[in-house]
Amino acid sequence: MSSNTKASLAIGGRKGGLRGKIPAAATAGPVSIWMIIFVMLPLIYILVISFMTRNVYGGIDYDFTLENYKELLQPLYLNVIWKSLKLAFLTTVVCLLIGYPLAYWIASKPSKTSAKLLMLVMIPYWTSSLVRLYSLNLMAMPNGFLNVFLMKLNIISEPLDILYSDTMVVFGLLTAMLPFSVLPLYSSIEKLDKSLIEASKDLGANSITTFRKVTIPQTMPGIVGCVLLVFIPSLGMYYVPEMLGGGKVMLIGTLVKNQFLVTKNWPFGASLAILLIMITLAMMWIYTRVGKLDDLEVC
Repeated sequence: MSSNTKASLAIGGRKGGLRGKIPAAATAGPVSIWMIIFVMLPLIYILVISFMTRNVYGGIDYDFTLENYKELLQPLYLNVIWKSLKLAFLTTVVCLLIGYPLAYWIASKPSKTSAKLLMLVMIPYWTSSLVRLYSLNLMAMPNGFLNVFLMKLNIISEPLDILYSDTMVVFGLLTAMLPFSVLPLYSSIEKLDKSLIEASKDLGANSITTFRKVTIPQTMPGIVGCVLLVFIPSLGMYYVPEMLGGGKVMLIGTLVKNQFLVTKNWPFGASLAILLIMITLAMMWIYTRVGKLDDLEVC
């Protein structure tokens, strides 16, 4: 092979490599700029002001301090954090208990039918969440539909006092988060290897043993994805406890909102936000160990 031919091949190879890299750079560039401007910079700013102090006028004095994080250890705020974790955990467990059988039933249907059923699961969430929460609020009032209906059936003798309670907040979080539990579960269940289930039955295992030792391990990524997609938003959601808790149920999200908008204590609010971010990162780390990102997708 002549030197000219070798040079031509080398130039052609470099041009081919450049042609492959340019589209990738053109795609990654805008995404990277978007992430830096609208994600990284705000997070860095929140991290910085979490170590600053609040001045007497509600602004920020750029004097380094750790008092905001020490304040998180006060019993009042520890109780709020514990209650938030408890209600978010309860919401996640209930979503999993309802979402898993529902996702399994949907996945057992033909593809066209399952697509329609998934759409039906999502249809209520095409409406405004505020409208749905206000309707729940009206239904749970002492003279609302729920109490009137139960009293007509003589199931209760007096109205249930569930509005502005932990129970109502969990129910509101459940109605908001249920689709986000069904979708990753459906994605994992749809990929089940049916031959392993048949082999387990052929070896004499009963349905419970097959479910525990074959089905659950295969769908574990979807289970962890469900936990991730339900637990983290439930922990930071503030408008559900605000509307259904009536100010009586204080969670981390509500506390962050109050610190930023009511008391104007931005540094302490930022430290609470950093706490939420750390919990999110911990959950993501756990997910990378047992799950796959494609299990968050429907198809």
